[in-house]
Parts: sequence; C-alpha cells; structure tokens
Amino acid sequence: MVENQKTIKNPVTVAGIGLHTGENINLKFKPSTENSGIRFLRTDINDDAFISADVYNVVNTNRSTTLEENGIRIATVEHVLAAVSGFELDNIIIEVDSPEIPILDGSSKPFAEALEQAGIVEQDAPREVIDITEPIRFFNQNNNTEIIALPSDRYRISCMIDFNTKVLNTQNASLNNISDFKHEIAPSRTFVFLHELEHLLENNLIKGGDLSNAIVFVNKNVDQSYLDKLASLFNKPKIKVKDEGILNNLDLYYHNEPARHKIIDILGDMTLVGKPFRAQIIANKPGHSANIEFARKIKEYIKNKLATKDVPVYDPNAKALYDINDIKKTLPHRYPFLLVDKIIEMSKDHVVGVKNVTMNESFFQGHFPKEPIMPGVLQIEAMAQTGGILSLSNVDDPENYNTYFLKIDKVRFKKKVVPGDTLIFKLYLLAPIRRGICHMHGVAYVGNNIVTEAELMAQIAKK
Repeated sequence: MVENQKTIKNPVTVAGIGLHTGENINLKFKPSTENSGIRFLRTDINDDAFISADVYNVVNTNRSTTLEENGIRIATVEHVLAAVSGFELDNIIIEVDSPEIPILDGSSKPFAEALEQAGIVEQDAPREVIDITEPIRFFNQNNNTEIIALPSDRYRISCMIDFNTKVLNTQNASLNNISDFKHEIAPSRTFVFLHELEHLLENNLIKGGDLSNAIVFVNKNVDQSYLDKLASLFNKPKIKVKDEGILNNLDLYYHNEPARHKIIDILGDMTLVGKPFRAQIIANKPGHSANIEFARKIKEYIKNKLATKDVPVYDPNAKALYDINDIKKTLPHRYPFLLVDKIIEMSKDHVVGVKNVTMNESFFQGHFPKEPIMPGVLQIEAMAQTGGILSLSNVDDPENYNTYFLKIDKVRFKKKVVPGDTLIFKLYLLAPIRRGICHMHGVAYVGNNIVTEAELMAQIAKK
C-alpha cells in the first residue's frame, strides 16, 4: 500500500517562555506544500529566514539541539520535532519569533496537542519510507554510548539510561508503534540533576526556568535553608526533596519518565535525517551529541541507497536534450573550461548531464601525467555547469545571465576519475529557486558507482 505525504489542515499557535532567553515566544504551525519538508521560519528576522530541519544544519548539541542555516539559528528544536514525527508529518512550517523554541512543560505534549487540534491531512504526493536493510552502529568508547539501527517492519525505538546514581540508575523505555507516541511518550518531561541546575543558575543560562518544566533529581545531601533559597529564586512557597529523590515541584507521570523523555530526544533528533525510515533503534545511554552523530550515519546510508537506486540510465544512441551547441548557447564557458558535453534529462527540479573524460583533456598534461586523474575541483566545476543549465532554464533569455558560486558544501570524493570514464552528473534542487538563489545537491557517477557528491549554491545574475 502506497502512503501519501502529510501536512496539517489548519494553522495553530503555541505560546510560551524560552528556557534560555526567558522571552515570550509565539510558535505557529502552518501547512506546507508537498515535498517541501520540515522547515523553521524565524519571523522576527524576515519572511524568508528559513532553517531546514536537516542534520547537516546542527551547530550545537549542548543540552539541546541547535540548527543554523545561512547564519540564522534556532535552538531547542528536539521536542517540537518529536511531535512532528509522532504524527508522521512530512511537510510543515514552524514559525517562531525567537532564536529558540518555547520550553513549555519540558515535554512534547503541548506540541502534540496543538498538531492534533490543527488536524492532519494527506497530500497527493507519495511518501517514500526508506527501509534500513543492514545494521548501522554508533559507539562512543569514552562514555559507552551505543546506538544501533536494525531492520524492522516499522519504526521502533528502545532506550536504556544509566546515570549510576541512587536516585536515577538504570531505566528502560520503548516506543513500539509511532501511533502510541502521543499518549505513551509525549507527556514525558525533561530532567536535570540539582548540581546541573546550580551551574545553569550561576551562569544565568536558564532565564526562563521556573521548576515547572523539568524533573529535578537530588543526588546529594542538601539542607532546608538551601531549598528555601531555591524556592525564593523560583517563586515557590516551599521546596522539599520527595522520597523518590526529586524535588516536589512536580509528580512523575511514569516510573521511567526520564527514559521515556530520552525517546522524545531521539525521535526529535532523528527527524533531522530528513526522510522517514523503518528501523528498530536501540539506544544505550544516548544524548544529543550521540543522536546527531547517529542521525548523520543514517542520512549517509539513505543518501547512498537512494543514489545507487537512482543511477541515471545513459543511452549513448539516444538524442541529447541539449547537445554541445545548445550548451554553448546557454553557458558562457569555452575551451578549456567547458566541461559538460550533453544534457540527457531535465525537469523543473532536476537535471542529468554527461562528461566524456579523454586523455586529450588539457589538465592531464600536468595532473599526474604518469597516472592521470581528473582533478576534483574540475569535477565540481563540471557538476556546477550541469546545474547551471537547470538554473538558467528558469529565465527566458539565459544568454543574458551568468551563474556564480556562493557556496560549495559537503563535498566528498569517493573514487578516482580517469581517462576513458564517462561521468554522469545528476543534480536536484534542495529548495525552490528564490531571488535568483539556486541550491542543489549533486552526485557524479561512473557506471553504477558514486565518484563525487556535493551541495552547491549559486546566484543567477544578469550580465
């Protein structure tokens, strides 16, 4: 049975305090178009300040997950992303008027309730769910953190935590069906040890903390005078340590609430993979840093799987969509810098080009003449020229425009390219072209093998 992509039916707003800034924050969930993905929008900056929910945009994992794109940041994204994944949403805009997501009660429950209120609708585009067909493992020997993904018929998460303290030692929790998220996992709140809370308070790092958004575990002896000081600081009438070793600021919903909250963090961080997948995730002593490293492994696995699956079919007998004369009419490049020979496929959001590599290339005279290898920078240039054909196809008079590099990112060279190889470049847009900015992901193949991949950003500009 083919699944379809999902978004929400109506916009819905959630408001609360930022844990770190102490500011009042308005967050609005808004429907988004098919294949647009999960995006944050910083409305306090401008109406185009988008940040994609992508693991490659993670810039900080200290106590929460922070994303940054084009110099724009959004912090503490994991709880809201867990709710988005808990409802299996593919396309949504999360507008926020602050550099962080409101902490609310420290769980995903308020976000889940808002999404339920907004309503979930199916879209026309199919939803591609990737099956993990082989074990993927992350291990950090410094703290014995281990996360494994195993083949499974559905998305499942199991988690074990152990802080080696009397008040919080070994706990286990599982999410066996994503449909159970709202009731079994979402209400679980974040937690902190008292000594960590002291550090945060002393360094003014939790201006929005009020003891209502975290379970506080007390793993040392404290006298009542200290607790009275905390009560005054957080505007509480009385604070004491309960028998369970936690402050009396709240009651536990579950005996293993911390382990369940770790599943929220895992689910939210795994959303940054950018594509839904089926696997059994087993996590031992996870944290945001480990989650993100593991998410990168999953994303790389999926990218390689899709790239191999989507190897372009090149028939040298078929008529080219653009031959070399057509290319010369579009691109300003000439010998020795015209590096793409033909375009064999193109749509509004992807393009496939061909470069025949021969020993007569000028660069082989100086680039390892005894063992000729095509320079990596020229592979990227050829890839960019292929992408330039797509970007310039969006204007009526391409001969009057040029494309200029703005950024080259995530470049990987995987195999040598040598004389006799036929390079096939496949590029697709990562976002719609806006204001002349073209952002693409490109893969270069020789046969069925990926030799190079990169993300390219360019500006389309009039001559």
